This record gives sequence, C-alpha cells and structure tokens, in this order.
Amino acid sequence: MAAQHNVGVDIDTQETQEWLDALGGVIENGGSQRAAYLIDQTISYARTHGVHQPFSAQTPYINTIPVDQQPRIPGDQDIEHRIRAYVRWNAMAMVLRANKDTNVGGHIGSFQSSATLYEVGYNHFWHAPSATHGGDLVFSQGHCSPGIYSRAYLLGRLSDVQVDSFRQEVDGNGISSYPHPWLMPDFWQFPTVSMGLGPIMAIYQARFMKYIQDRGLQQTEGRKVWAFLGDGETDEPESLGAIGMAGRERLGNLVFVINCNLQRLDGPVRGNGSIIQELESEFRGSGWNVIKVIWGTKWDALFARDKKGILMQRLGQIVDGEYQTMKSKNGAYVRKTVFNTPELEALVADWSDDDIWDLNRGGHDPHKIYAAFKEAQDATDMPTLILAKTVKGYGMGASGEAQNTVHQQKKMAIEDIRAFRDRFEIPVKDEDLEKTPLVKFEEGSKELEYMRARRQELGGYLPQRRRKTDVELVIPPLSAFEPLLKETAEGREISTTMAFVRMLNILLKDKNINKYIVPIVPDESRTFGMEGLFRQLGIWNQDGQTYTPQDHDQLMFYKESKTGQVLQEGINEAGAMCDWIAAATSYSTHNLPMIPFYIFYSMFGFQRIGDLCWAAGDMRSRGFLVGGTAGRTTLNGEGLQHEDGHSHLWSGAIPNCVSYDPTFAYEVAVVVQDGMRRMYQEQEDVYYYLTVMNENYAHPAMPEGAEQDIIKGLYAFRKSGNAQVRLMGSGTIFNEVMEAATLLKVDWNVDADLYAAPSFVELSRDGIAAERQNLLNPTAARTVSHVEKILGDSKAPVVVATDYVRALPEQIRAFVPARYTVLGTDGFGRSDTREKLRHFFEVNRYWVTVAALKSLADEGTISSEIVAQAIAKYNLDVTKPNPMTV
Repeated sequence: MAAQHNVGVDIDTQETQEWLDALGGVIENGGSQRAAYLIDQTISYARTHGVHQPFSAQTPYINTIPVDQQPRIPGDQDIEHRIRAYVRWNAMAMVLRANKDTNVGGHIGSFQSSATLYEVGYNHFWHAPSATHGGDLVFSQGHCSPGIYSRAYLLGRLSDVQVDSFRQEVDGNGISSYPHPWLMPDFWQFPTVSMGLGPIMAIYQARFMKYIQDRGLQQTEGRKVWAFLGDGETDEPESLGAIGMAGRERLGNLVFVINCNLQRLDGPVRGNGSIIQELESEFRGSGWNVIKVIWGTKWDALFARDKKGILMQRLGQIVDGEYQTMKSKNGAYVRKTVFNTPELEALVADWSDDDIWDLNRGGHDPHKIYAAFKEAQDATDMPTLILAKTVKGYGMGASGEAQNTVHQQKKMAIEDIRAFRDRFEIPVKDEDLEKTPLVKFEEGSKELEYMRARRQELGGYLPQRRRKTDVELVIPPLSAFEPLLKETAEGREISTTMAFVRMLNILLKDKNINKYIVPIVPDESRTFGMEGLFRQLGIWNQDGQTYTPQDHDQLMFYKESKTGQVLQEGINEAGAMCDWIAAATSYSTHNLPMIPFYIFYSMFGFQRIGDLCWAAGDMRSRGFLVGGTAGRTTLNGEGLQHEDGHSHLWSGAIPNCVSYDPTFAYEVAVVVQDGMRRMYQEQEDVYYYLTVMNENYAHPAMPEGAEQDIIKGLYAFRKSGNAQVRLMGSGTIFNEVMEAATLLKVDWNVDADLYAAPSFVELSRDGIAAERQNLLNPTAARTVSHVEKILGDSKAPVVVATDYVRALPEQIRAFVPARYTVLGTDGFGRSDTREKLRHFFEVNRYWVTVAALKSLADEGTISSEIVAQAIAKYNLDVTKPNPMTV
C-alpha cells in the first residue's frame, strides 16, 4: 500500500524546485496565459488519475494585478489628492456641524475608508447620461452619503444651507441622511442603506440592461452597473444571494466594489479569519472575476525584496482582528507583529518605524484602485468583484481610526480634528477648528476646473436622477377592456386571476404599448394560468433555448428565447422583485418607460420581500404587483403558511403603493387602466398592488357610471330602495355578502343595500385627508370623505366582511356615519374546504346574516330573539373556539 503523505509537507524540496523552475521558464518564455493553461491541464490530468486535490478558489493574500501589469493612472495626481482631501474634510465637517446643536447623527468612518475608491470612479470611470453614452448606474454605500454630498458641494451642486442642514429635512432645506430618491428626486437614484438591498438590486439592474438590449428596446452595450458595499454588509443574505445568477448569466456589465475595512458596526467582520479570502472564494466559485486590492504602492519595494515569498506567506497568516488592531497602534507594533522572524526582520532592517507605519493599504492607493477599476471596466464576459482593503475611520486618529466604536462616531476631539487638518493640509486656522468650517475651491482654481473637466468628459455630474421619461405612451381607454366589463356568459365562471390574465392578453395585443410590458413570474406560471405566455411571448434567456423542451410537441410548450418577453425567476421572490424594480424604474434609469406586472403568491409577496417593496416606494417605482391566490379562505387546502389575510396591511403602509382587492373582472380592468393612466400618462410616482383569487364564480356587468367610485375604493353595487341594513365587502368574500343579502330578505324580510369596497386602503387615505383638511380649515365648508359620500345620511347599520384581517376594514370606522360591524379572518390559516374555512373564520353568508341582524337588534330595530333564532336556524355553534386563538 502506498504511503500517505501530508499534502502540506514537502518531502522532496529538490523535485519541487525543479517543477517551479520549469513553470518559471514557461512564464518567462510563453507568458502567463500559457502557464495558466498548463496548470489547468495538469490539475485535470491529476484528478482523472486518482489524485484527490480539493478545490480552492483562494489566491495568495496579495494584489491580483502584478506591478508590471498595472496601467498608469491618467490625470494630475497632485490635484486629485488635493480634491480628495477637501472631500474628506467636508464629509467629516458636515456630520460634526450637524451634531453640535442636534442629535441627528451621521457617519464619518465609512466614507473616510472609501474616499479614494469613489474619487477614482468619479474622475475616471463613471459616465453620466449623455448624447453618446446611456450612463452608468452607481449604487453608493448608504453610510458614505456625506462624502457624496461633499463632492457635490465642491462642484456647486449643493448649497451651504443644504450641506449645513444635513439630516434636517423637515423645513425643506436639508439633505437626506442616506440615499433616498423620494426625498432627493433629482439626486439619488437608488436607496441602499437598508443593507443587502443594493447588491441584489444592482445584479438585476445589470441583467435588465441585457434584457432590454436583447429585445431591441435600447442599446446598453458599454454601460456598467457599479455597486459599492461594505464587507460587513455581505453577511446580509441578499448581498450574496444572487451572485451565482450573475456568474451564470455572465453579467460582464456588473462590478461589485467591496470596501474591506475589516469592521462592521460593532467590531471586526471576521476577527478570527479573513473576510477578503472568504469573499474571494465565494465569488470565484460563483463565476466572478475577482480582483484583490490589498496592498498599496509602498509595499511594492518590500515584495520585490522578498525572493522566497515569506512576506506573502506571513501576511496571509494574520487574521483580520489583528490587522484592525495594528492600524490602531503604531509602526513599532506593526514591526513586532508582522516581521516576527529573523528573515522577516531582515526585510525591514533598514526601515524606521515611521516607514513601516507608512505602509498603505490598497484601498487608499489611487494607482492600485485605477488598475482594478480599469480591468473591471474592460471586462465583458463575467461580473467583476473588487476587494479593496482599507482602514475604517482613516484619518480620524484616536477619535475613530480602526476603533471598534468608529461606526457610531459623530463627534471628534479637537486634537484629532487638528491632526486631520494637518494630515490632509486643509486651509483652516487653529482658531476656527472648533467650528469645523466647510471648505471650497475658489472659482477658477485649478482644482475646481479639474473636477468639472473630468465630469464633463464623462458626460456630466453624478449622482443625478431623471424624474420623467421623454417617451410618451398611448394608454388604451377603458373601452378596450370591454369583454371584462360585461357579464360573464351564462354558466361561465371565472376567477379574478383569469380576469387579470385576460386583461394582460388584451394589453399584449395593443400595438402602442405591448413591447413595453414586462410579465414577471416566479416558478408558478401554471398556478396563475399564465403558461400560455410561454409560447406566445417566450421566456427571456440571453442564450435562447439550446435544448429540446420535454413538452415541445404541446401547444403551450416551455419556450425560452433570446428575445423573450417574460422574466421567469425560478423560486426566487426577491430576485423577481428586483426584476420588477429594474423595470419599474426604467423610465428614470434608461429613459424607457416599462410596464411591469409581477404576479406572485400573495402570501410570499410583501411578507417575504417587504424591505424591497419599501425601497421600491423610495425609488419612485411605477408598475403593478399582483398578489395571486390571495385571501385567507380562498386558497383552500394549502394551509397556514400559504393563506394570505394581511398583505394589504403591508402594502397600505407604503405611502405611494395604491392597493386594491377587487371582486369582479370589471374592477380589475378599471383599476389597471386607471393605474396605467396615472403612471404612464401623468407620470405619477406611484405603484399598484392588486390581489386576485383562484375561486371561480359568475361576474356581473359593471354598474353604469361606477368607474370613479371603484377607483376611490367604494361604490354602490345594488340598492334595495328602503334598506334597513347595509352590507359591504371586498374580494371573493363579497359573494358571501351578496348571498347574505338574499338570506336577510328571504328568511327575515330585511332589506339590505350592497356596497363593494375594492380598496379599504384608499378609503382610509381619503378619509384621513378629509379629516386633516377639516382640522386645518375649521371655518370652511366641511370636506366629506368618500365613505360618507357613498353611504349618505342613512343611519342604517353597516356590516362588512373580508377575507383579510379585521384591521383592514377597521381603517374606515371613523368615516362610517352609522353602527359599524367588521368580520374578518384574524388568526392563522389552515387547510380545508372554502366552505369550512369561511365558517371557521366566521365570514360566510350565515355569519354575515347573523351580524346584520345583531346590528339591527343593537339599534332596537328588531328583537334580540330574532338573532337567537337565526343562530339556531343556521346551526352556528355558540361554543365554537375563537379563530384568533386556535
């Protein structure tokens, strides 16, 4: 039996050296590509002949780009250094100034660690939209906003008043804490401070650019998406959750720049390990080109001295916690920690402690950063990750540099402000240091002219955001949806999901807008009856379909196409939502209005991806979210984790999300048509959420003149002429409400009016607006809410039932001018038939009837005995457990 040797032990150093010498000869004579090919062939041969070599995606702890392959950075580096210094100072000063008399907070350390990364990008790489370039998309790290503001201030884009009102926005003069397009709609493009969202949104923005190019809608070649994030942020699942897709889809238009300052909010990111090496493995294994920018230029001489590679080996042994500690100490500590053997000591024997302390990290070296950015810019067939090693709180001295407390640092000691000024040569006098004044370049100065020239060469200023698109869409009138406005044929039953699909097909046949429609589904198309779109439109895949699908001989076979229109994301709600966001903001990022419809299991919508839904509101997204198989009792048989009874509470919390729970096909048509008008003709910054159900039933024709009331959220469906009680409902439960009206008349001779309420959210907003108007204008004629207007002066009690929790219709209680009783589906869902579930949650026709009778008894209109008789007649168990508690 062959001897087993430790693969980490060299049992024949002479043989090893011969192999290395041979490889060195190949590199010298054949070049690095030839050497790489031979290495790959050798590894492949070894593995096929029984050598079990574990895969490793890690490279040594050194810069990826060798010095001799490093391109020279263009421009005047003395001027750029001076600009960086001013940007750094103002970024610090605005936080300190804001917190002298307030407690609004802010962050200094994050931008100080990444200032050089941003400045190299702004000066040399990032294009603004222009006549010759569509513009790059830059996702800034949220906590670095002071630095982005500082640069804009130096360029004259922000005023002294604005910068001096950092985080003080209520009076209208300030600038937002983080990147918020809603609050600064001409400046920020992407909200990124909810960590993890920037990276995943950036990936899908890059992918969407390929989608619109493949579909012939816009040429996006040469444009890049740059996403900046912190190394601690990569612990968020969303940060790395889609990097495999980016590699698989070869998104060469995507660049991640991870600022590896080795610290998160409370301390080291990987105190006992190396976050740079860890991330390199994850991204390389996912098909990314990884560029490590670890050591600055001042290390080059040391690496050149090191003929044996002992320095490289030692640097790879030191863990991140120790690297952080070293940067909080001094040169003597670094000498003792790094150069801890006689051979290593000899490398720096002629270096002073100050020389050693001056050794810089790659993320603070514009020469190294430029080389990495240039390689990323030139990449075409795979996404690029740049891992830039920096120091958190760089330049902040004892007040923050490499301190565990730096992330929360909002103030600095005067001696550290003085040291900061001296280090970066800022023209502020000693007597003015306490004021930490903002600094500017004089008009006509070489620095200001240089900043402007660099940006003009790259197309203009960044960040900037386009508010409206120049492309005008012709939205079809409501009459285009005539089949949905009519009563369904006798004996024909459909669901609101089917109504939605019919409406979508009508839109896809409209030559004015069909190419702008983006259907988006997770891996549930057949659940929603949308499999017909496969054959009709195709599923977009930049490689087309290189296989014969299993169902190729069927009418609705699974068809992938390079020009496909459907985006199908697999079992991936977050990815599909990022698809939707990319399409819903395309009017701004690409001057191309797209109409995205993302249909999903409603239970797995807002509840699972609520943070992205909120970000979509911040980004002023425009489009339609459609929660399918909605309602707590409608999706029978699926159970607790599938049955949605609360998504409208989440959607209603987003101020610019317009929410509807329609019952009938005509309501779907009216809402979608009006939504398109608002978003694509009026260009309002709203988006829509509709819930649709999978229960089939007959649909009536739209009541004449009901359109505007449907849009407002409440309309009279059927009047009895002399109603004693008024019944209200939404979604599929409105059918039970209608049946209750019949029971009331037939069994108890009680007349009921019927009101459909497709949007309790919109009714609530309307009522609150009316209340506010009346509060602020006490002497003016009273504004009447839409609920009051529709219900009128009658005091007949109102009973409402919904497939959602009571909190949804409870929102309008204050505006109902009569006794108001609410039935809803509070509690966990469960599996059973619709009939049993509606009895369990007490929202079926019998419970609605009893609730109506009870409201009349409470009013003194009928006897309480009648209520008891109804309970007995309908066999309602009075000892039944409360569905909220079981």
